[in-house]
Amino acid sequence: MEKKVVELFAGVGGFRVGLNNVKLDKNGKTIEKNNFKFVWANQWEPSTKVQDAFLCYKTRFSKGNDDHEFSNEDISLVDKNSIPDFTLLTGGFPCQDYSVARSLSKEKGIEGKKGVLWWQINDILIKKNPPFVLLENVDRLLKSPSTQRGRDFGVMLRCFHDNNYSVEWRVINAAEYGHPQKRKRVYIFAYKNNTRHSESIIENTPEEIIFHKGIFAINFPISSNDKVTKKEIKDFVDLVEVSNDFEFSFENTGFLRDGIITTSKVYPHESKTINLIDILESNVIDSRYFLSEDNIKKFDYLKGNKRIDRISKSGHKYVYSEGKMTYPDDHNKPGRTMLTSEGTVNRSTHVVLDIITGEKRFITPIEAERLNEFPDNWTEMMSDKRRYFMMGNALVTGIVKKLGKSISKIIENEE
Repeated sequence: MEKKVVELFAGVGGFRVGLNNVKLDKNGKTIEKNNFKFVWANQWEPSTKVQDAFLCYKTRFSKGNDDHEFSNEDISLVDKNSIPDFTLLTGGFPCQDYSVARSLSKEKGIEGKKGVLWWQINDILIKKNPPFVLLENVDRLLKSPSTQRGRDFGVMLRCFHDNNYSVEWRVINAAEYGHPQKRKRVYIFAYKNNTRHSESIIENTPEEIIFHKGIFAINFPISSNDKVTKKEIKDFVDLVEVSNDFEFSFENTGFLRDGIITTSKVYPHESKTINLIDILESNVIDSRYFLSEDNIKKFDYLKGNKRIDRISKSGHKYVYSEGKMTYPDDHNKPGRTMLTSEGTVNRSTHVVLDIITGEKRFITPIEAERLNEFPDNWTEMMSDKRRYFMMGNALVTGIVKKLGKSISKIIENEE
């Protein structure tokens, strides 16, 4: 079985950078060290005229004669049968409203909400039947929507079950496993039940897979865990019934097999941390990244304690409060979660003391790339604003790198 990969919602190539341990040489040429072959990638930004992420992806990975591998089209308009055959589907997709309903034709067809990108993934699972899937999402996916906790992830799991997959998941805070950013995301690994990998672990209980034998337990070991809870999703008639009636408290790790969900809250082993000081540039930094006196005053307010009297739209009076943040950011701790607003005068923005001058400044685009473990200057072909935005949207590639080593062995054992 060849290690052929499709990357959806590819951004600037986080999954590919991680799986292939990508580096840049002195001339900016991309060097892919592992043997995952990316046969097709889709990236499309609906709200921007200039497709910065796609252009970055294509610049870094184009070899001059294989442009058919890159798709800059709305994924909903792509004929899924035209996608090359592949072994592993990857993608980081938005957390959206996954509600489903009967079709208007009354032929008992099932329709997902329009514009929800999960249904494009599900369509590819049906049409292309890949043996392995690796996805990433924000951790609130497990608890959404607030009015019916767990429904959206339940819909996803039922789709996997209907397509004959088993599924493992884990919420991983990258900083807890030796990466430079406190970025918490849920990672989902699914595999067909007729694969050799599935057959090799079928004798293990769900608990053994979650705590010891599964891909997340092996790569991101735990120190302890709470009790497990279970729920059967196969007992629901179809996706419509799941959408209408399913509710469940998913914990930060779990396993789905044969339509039975097993989940538990686990606690990570302590790991040596990579801190901000480890990723800060030590050379002379351009003056444009240093804070003006006006910005210093604004950050003093934004990052300080607040108690503000407000009135809601209904006329109700309340007090809005915010606690004080560490300011400037502590060099001896991992970076906080980076948002797409990084580099602006915003409460969530990192402010560090420059190593040489000791003055307050923004992190540089290179440092933003380092927080996600991309090669330096990966996004240099776009403006600073867009570089920060891309990194605020990206994943910590080191997490994928760890998982990739296991997935590579799993695929090799399929032969």
